[in-house]
Amino acid sequence: MNHAKNMYEYHVWANKVLLERIKELPSNVLYEEVSSSYPTIAQTFAHIYVVDVMWLQVLKGIDMQEALEASKAYLERTKLYSVEEFVKSYEELASHYEEWMNSQKDLERKFNLNNPWTGTRETTYSEILFHVVNHGTYHRGNITTMLRQQGYASTMNDFSLYWYQVK
Repeated sequence: MNHAKNMYEYHVWANKVLLERIKELPSNVLYEEVSSSYPTIAQTFAHIYVVDVMWLQVLKGIDMQEALEASKAYLERTKLYSVEEFVKSYEELASHYEEWMNSQKDLERKFNLNNPWTGTRETTYSEILFHVVNHGTYHRGNITTMLRQQGYASTMNDFSLYWYQVK
């Protein structure tokens, strides 16, 4: 299996594991304000989702600035999602990524990424997929901290656990 694709599948699994943990907790956990990179867990999950949407558009050939603008439309509504709405949205997005990955002959294919903040650089599809995973991992760590600030334990969603749970 392609390593980038496997890492993306880990990302999908880790989001699901964390959302399943949050389902076990009172519903207000999603919306309780804490001191973190985003004020609520819901806003953090919304951020991960919206950024994942944006990167999929870039992978499909949309200019990054245009993809950023288009993905902003999701932000206001997703930050108020219930756990079930997040689960459904993440599953649908994962199926779009899977469809896209399966349509590619070479995930190491190079293309020019025009980042509006840092300029143009040559990258590969796999590099973007690794970024999506890394970005999600960073914010799942934020969510773990946010849960602890609210007095709840999180759940392990490390890549090494994925090896044993899925493979």
